[in-house]
Amino acid sequence: MRTLLVVLFDGVQSLDVTGPVEVFAGAELRRPGSYRLVTASLDGGPVRTSSGLTLAADHALCDAPAPHTLIVPGGQGSRHPDERLLDWLREHGPRADRLVSVCTGAVLLARAGLLDGRRATTHWAYCDTLARHHPEIEVDPDPIYVRDGHVATSAGVTSGIDLALALVEEDLGRDTALTIARHLVVFLRRPGNQAQFSAQLAAQTARREPLREVQQWISEHPDDDLTVEALAARARLSPRHFARAFQAETGMPPGRYVDRVRLEHARRLLEDTGDGVEEIARASGYGTPEAMRRAFVKALGASPAEYRRRFRPATTP
Repeated sequence: MRTLLVVLFDGVQSLDVTGPVEVFAGAELRRPGSYRLVTASLDGGPVRTSSGLTLAADHALCDAPAPHTLIVPGGQGSRHPDERLLDWLREHGPRADRLVSVCTGAVLLARAGLLDGRRATTHWAYCDTLARHHPEIEVDPDPIYVRDGHVATSAGVTSGIDLALALVEEDLGRDTALTIARHLVVFLRRPGNQAQFSAQLAAQTARREPLREVQQWISEHPDDDLTVEALAARARLSPRHFARAFQAETGMPPGRYVDRVRLEHARRLLEDTGDGVEEIARASGYGTPEAMRRAFVKALGASPAEYRRRFRPATTP
């Protein structure tokens, strides 16, 4: 039996706690004896989450059983943590077989020195801050979770469910993880290096109407001619002026934006339809299956076929 210890503190994000807990509790229900779930706060008392809910702790941290997997959630309370919590993490974090953070729980691990020399991620809104304050950490802002040895960090909030499903699959097999995912009405699991958010969310919305119209055109016509020259003509600007203005107002070059939109379009077709890879490649603007395969491997570390296998939707709870 693997003991899973979830750290609680005032201002914790409730879903950072309950998301992974529901996954592991589901695994224990289906495979009794697999996991022992334990929660602990500094003094053993209840904590108030950032949304106002109250969570009861099973133990004080000083009395908690030694964990196989130590789970550190995030939330507003991670911004100004109690130094006693950081001291406890410094002492006990290295002893866990698996050290896991959800969302800004990575900030707590970083402040405790447990991510030094490692690759990690956190909620996209805090990646720059984490990298700036902890240059010894290789912060990757894109994936929904990152595994580096026995340490696993996940992105914002619900990505903790994806990471928990991945750990259950590792521990108990794909069938158990799939059963839990179906019960929770979520995907089996997103590949860890899938982007945290869509192209439209990753980029800012342009201020000027012609550029906003171009953004909309790109999302609706990924299979069209989306070269800088063609997009500039649609915005009635010179290619040079268009490229500069697009990057200034959206935060990324037009070519990168097009790449993200096409990848996202192809992902959705793979997830939601039974269309063949060649048809999806054409519809997404790649032209050939090989071009799409290269884009998927570069961005997601998986071929379109592997992505579809991993990211097939659950259908029956």
